[in-house]
Amino acid sequence: MKVCFVVQRYGLEVNGGAEAYTREVAEHLAKLPGYEVSCLTTCAVDYQTWKNEYEPGVTMLNGVKVNRISNLRERDVTSFNKLSEKVLGAAAAREPLSKEKEEEWMAAQGPYCPGLPERLAQIRDDYDVFIFVCYLYYTTYFGLPVVADKAIFIPTAHEETPIHLGIFEKMFTLPSAFYYNTVEEKELTNALFPVSLSRPDNGGKGGVGVELPEGIDRQGFIEKYGLSDFMLYMGRIDENKCCPELFKYFIEYKKRNPNSDLKLVLMGKPVIEIPKRDDIISLGFVSEEDKFSGLAACRFLVLPSKFESLSIVVLEAMKMNKPVLVSADCPVLKGHALRSNAGLFYSGYLEFEGCVNYLLSHDSEVAAMGGNGVHYVDNDYSWDKICEGYDRLIRKVSGKV
Repeated sequence: MKVCFVVQRYGLEVNGGAEAYTREVAEHLAKLPGYEVSCLTTCAVDYQTWKNEYEPGVTMLNGVKVNRISNLRERDVTSFNKLSEKVLGAAAAREPLSKEKEEEWMAAQGPYCPGLPERLAQIRDDYDVFIFVCYLYYTTYFGLPVVADKAIFIPTAHEETPIHLGIFEKMFTLPSAFYYNTVEEKELTNALFPVSLSRPDNGGKGGVGVELPEGIDRQGFIEKYGLSDFMLYMGRIDENKCCPELFKYFIEYKKRNPNSDLKLVLMGKPVIEIPKRDDIISLGFVSEEDKFSGLAACRFLVLPSKFESLSIVVLEAMKMNKPVLVSADCPVLKGHALRSNAGLFYSGYLEFEGCVNYLLSHDSEVAAMGGNGVHYVDNDYSWDKICEGYDRLIRKVSGKV
């Protein structure tokens, strides 16, 4: 079974949810008997610039053949932002724009890589199935039509302005099948693009498997960083992840709770400025060992993002026996919290404060939430179950049942 993933960035150095997700799934499918897995991607590491940082060509990475194509230009941030104001403003107001103008926006957003769909045309007969990840980028929009009859589409869809662009109405009619990471993603996609109901899918029971690495050292983390009483944020430190709101809420919390020693620890690449305070500590991009050791040491994980289609870090925190505190405005995160009974969700500052204080003062309930999270992940997010689901859908699309 020859499978090719198509995604905008791919590599160990790439910091992004959809991209990390793609790499993990590809590497696990590559371990299945009879599978040969490749990935077609660009040479970019940074999604804001799309600068070519990897060499073009074919390399092997953890059992996956990676074929990288150079981007022809980097993003012009000034002109792109100006164009986005017009295009996304129209989408938010549900005002139609021409296909040409919306495709101009897609090309300006990037990664601008005309060579990728050209390569797809060259290799389409070499693979049984192509799996496209993330609806939002040039690689999917211009690549999927080339191999639509062999395509499984993982939209990673959530409610946001770009998904209401007119150009996506046609694109969502093309795939042979859909793979959804959550029930909420399936419900949203089916509502926005009813044709998706007529395609085979995995029913919204998807995502990734969660495994714990060796070398987790809670005490070592505490001693290394001098941290013991903290809540943890993991991921890109970005406005789109609602980090400014998290900073605002945490600072307000410390004002209203002056005797609290609680700190906010951040793990991930900063894209925006982080407040300079003794109780907000940014560790930057950390190793897997430090990531999981930090989870072991924290009081709970906090994720303020309103725009998630799965959230691997939430599942990793649950697997580590830690409760999660998430935004009630994100259906996926709220769904995880409700189905698992392993997390709390908030809307607005006062609920945030109430949830934080509850998690800091109810030890037995927090311990029970931690156990619920472990059970939830073990039941629904083991790699055996995830790979079985992929295998069934791949065989259905390829005809090799």
